[in-house]
Amino acid sequence: MAKKQPINILLVEDDTAHAEIVRRKLKDFPAANRFFLVKDGQEALDFLFRKGAYADPETSPRPDLILLDLRLPKVDGLGVLRRIKKNEDIKQIPMVMLTTSDDNSDIDAAYVQGAGSYMMKPMNFGKFDKMMDAVCSYWLAWNRFPGHDGQ
Repeated sequence: MAKKQPINILLVEDDTAHAEIVRRKLKDFPAANRFFLVKDGQEALDFLFRKGAYADPETSPRPDLILLDLRLPKVDGLGVLRRIKKNEDIKQIPMVMLTTSDDNSDIDAAYVQGAGSYMMKPMNFGKFDKMMDAVCSYWLAWNRFPGHDGQ
């Protein structure tokens, strides 16, 4: 059996507590072995378009999955999503909106812009932890990513 390729996950999250829950869950999940965190929308775009501190593809590889908060400093999540989906080189990367907003206009806008999923973070950390179990199970155990053989 061929060795599984690493799954590169980019989390775009400005809330330290939320980022830590996601990091812990991804670390514990065997398939998620490369995790990258950026704290605002501009930093996410720099990572994805390999600018500034993220110019080196060895330390800033293309993510296989992006978990994207909606309410971000500098460039909001919808702005990041819009830029990604307009770029031929990276538009195929699955995008999961992971946010506290349950506003219907945010949900509609995310899907119109090309989000693959929209998940509302529960305010209760225990429920958030359980939701992340489900996210990891679906995206890392069952989902198949472009360019990955035999996962």
